[in-house]
Amino acid sequence: MHVKDIMSSTVHSVQATDSIARAAQTMGDNDVGFLPVLDDRKIVGVVTDRDIAIRAVGAGVRTAEPVELIMTKNASTCSQDCDIEDALQIMASEQVRRLPVCSDGSDLIGVVALADAAGRDIDKREVAGTLKEICEPTEIHNQSRELA
Repeated sequence: MHVKDIMSSTVHSVQATDSIARAAQTMGDNDVGFLPVLDDRKIVGVVTDRDIAIRAVGAGVRTAEPVELIMTKNASTCSQDCDIEDALQIMASEQVRRLPVCSDGSDLIGVVALADAAGRDIDKREVAGTLKEICEPTEIHNQSRELA
């Protein structure tokens, strides 16, 4: 099975120059905790509700500042033709629960989540193993602003 078989093609996103407050509002309006950050249609990072809470609010960054100040840069992505098992491996190694899906030209075309894989007919032990690796404490996604 491929990522295109389970990904969501409805993706809410923000531009790198949008404010942190705009990102939070977009998350609230759409009941999501993850937004790809774009420059036009090209992905330049991702921002999560946790990034907003810790890297912005917790660090005293004004929410009028651009989201690019707190986003995670160099986010891992996958293609729509990526095998789900390969996508799970990327999630495990990067310790993320969601992967932006990009076209060959690097345009954002969807998002695949660990929950999408869990809801499909694949080996549940693989999804559980991926979640276990995601939850292992490491320095990969330290929430400090300097390491974003």
